[in-house]
Amino acid sequence: MGIFGYLRSNGLTLRNMIAALTRIACGFALLSSLFCIGCTPGDAGEPAAAAKERLYRHIDTKRFREQARLAKTFCAREGMDTRICLLADMSIPSGKARLVAWDFRKDTFLTAGLMSHGCGAAPWGKDESREQPVFSNRPDSHCSSLGKYKVGKRGYSEWGIHVNYLPHGLEPTNSNAQARQIVLHGWDAIPDQEVYPDGAPEGWGCPAVSNACMTTLDSLLRRSKRPVLLWLYR
Repeated sequence: MGIFGYLRSNGLTLRNMIAALTRIACGFALLSSLFCIGCTPGDAGEPAAAAKERLYRHIDTKRFREQARLAKTFCAREGMDTRICLLADMSIPSGKARLVAWDFRKDTFLTAGLMSHGCGAAPWGKDESREQPVFSNRPDSHCSSLGKYKVGKRGYSEWGIHVNYLPHGLEPTNSNAQARQIVLHGWDAIPDQEVYPDGAPEGWGCPAVSNACMTTLDSLLRRSKRPVLLWLYR
């Protein structure tokens, strides 16, 4: 006798049988979720903190923490988000993770990834300046601009996951960001993992990240109630 025959013999209607099976399925789903808490995709059973430590073990957390303390002071003074910020150490080669989303409260980074810089006079899409980028605020320089930015409006992008954010330059070194149409966006060409000694593909000055990284940043930025700081420095 199958399960349906057994249930029917015990006086259960079709509706009751469906309800019972639904409860059984929900129970299995609950048990599964309990066993998977803290796991990361592709590494079943590995705690998220351990996975982050493994993926980003080379990152100098102490160095980022020192910059984050300066960032927190700035954000508090300027009325910006004091929960998170985005820090990009552009002295790090582009083939390594040099962008972090920093959690001020936990005093550590939430995620990290590669960030592209502008190609300048070099060919677009290559990595010729992967260790020695040139920075400029000049229009048509095709260079990235150092400095603090206020992450602004979320918009549609032709690139990556079709989401971008408009950063407003807050310093003389990046005051032309809007005139240059600089945006934070995802790019299919940027890998999720480090590629050093190779570099990330270089565009025309936008801070571009991998699609997976952009998805995470988008989730963080959408939850923010105040403008988030993006700081490119070296």
